[in-house]
Amino acid sequence: MQDILVLYYSHRGSVRALAERIARGIESVPGAQARLRTVPRVSTVCEASADAIPDAGAPYVELADLEECAGLALGSPVRFGNMAAPMKYFWDSTIAAWQNGSLAGKPACVFTSSASQHGGNESTLLSMMLPLLHHGMLLAGLPFTEPDLAHTSSGGTPYGASRVAGSDGNPQLSETESRLAFAQGKRLANIALKLSRP
Repeated sequence: MQDILVLYYSHRGSVRALAERIARGIESVPGAQARLRTVPRVSTVCEASADAIPDAGAPYVELADLEECAGLALGSPVRFGNMAAPMKYFWDSTIAAWQNGSLAGKPACVFTSSASQHGGNESTLLSMMLPLLHHGMLLAGLPFTEPDLAHTSSGGTPYGASRVAGSDGNPQLSETESRLAFAQGKRLANIALKLSRP
């Protein structure tokens, strides 16, 4: 079985819902399994630290997860058109993985959620691609061969799955958002399996 890392940070639940749906897409491919992981919040108080185990959701990511994965799906909510600070903080700590080439040649995709239709989904997806490119990963978008991409009135971009949660932060995915996230996970798993064959 090839482990595909689904690494996300979620504040109100939408990115977590996308991550879980992407994981289902990954696990629909024989020979692939999803490994869900998250990152801790970043405190504004320098002395504060997060508990070693999160209250809910996936365990915190470890650098070993990067080394062991055959591919990566990376998700963050939109923060002023950029990835959230906890996710950026994590990637800033991956110098050793970059020096070792732990992620080089592995496929990756990105996903996000915003409160509004024009809240910065695409720029956030692009911001998450930057560290992945520096790590030498192979980026896989969401092609327009997915019919929902051309017809969605909620989330979904060719850069990756997305969600428009609304100002109330409702984590319930629309049908198209759900199908696109599933398709993205399935696509990532298929690519990872093809790349891992001798």
